Amino acid sequence: MATSRAGRPRASSRETLAEAACELFLEQGFDATSIADIATRAGVSRSSFFNYASSKSGLLWAGLDERLDGLADDLQAPRAPLDTADLHRAILAFADDLRPDPLALAFTHADAMGIAADLEREAAVRMARVAALLSAALRRGGQDPLAADVIGAAYAGAVVSALRHWAHAGPGVSSLRDVVAAALAVAPAVPRRADPPAAG
Repeated sequence: MATSRAGRPRASSRETLAEAACELFLEQGFDATSIADIATRAGVSRSSFFNYASSKSGLLWAGLDERLDGLADDLQAPRAPLDTADLHRAILAFADDLRPDPLALAFTHADAMGIAADLEREAAVRMARVAALLSAALRRGGQDPLAADVIGAAYAGAVVSALRHWAHAGPGVSSLRDVVAAALAVAPAVPRRADPPAAG
């Protein structure tokens, strides 16, 4: 694991910053909290903050974004055309062992933190990213482009909806993987890829 110049593990420092951010958002609101405030509460320099996130809200999503990077790598791996089971496996692996974290806290206390509108914007960004990743993977496997886009959007919506429901259920009530699995169960199946037309 990469470390910061101070020798602290990057993930640990990021989590410390995210926890400090949530404390301050609850105390004084999202808009009234500066990056300098968060860095001071976490005991790091303001410049160090940007080693972990580009914005206050981005800090809360950084752990999930790392998992999305892993999903992107998984979907880039050479394989036969994706079917429904392939997509389910990739998305469930993304959700596996994710613990309640500051992002879940932000979802459940969005109004108190004054972060509800920002959370919706950031969630839409991640939903669009998941949709694009899945659509591109389906297209590479020969799926019809319209079907690929629709399926990608549906599965991305399922992932973000599951994240919200998991957060609001409270820590330890269920695993994100189980909630994602329930959401995927109502998402559309991937249609069988049509054979290419015969030449001539």
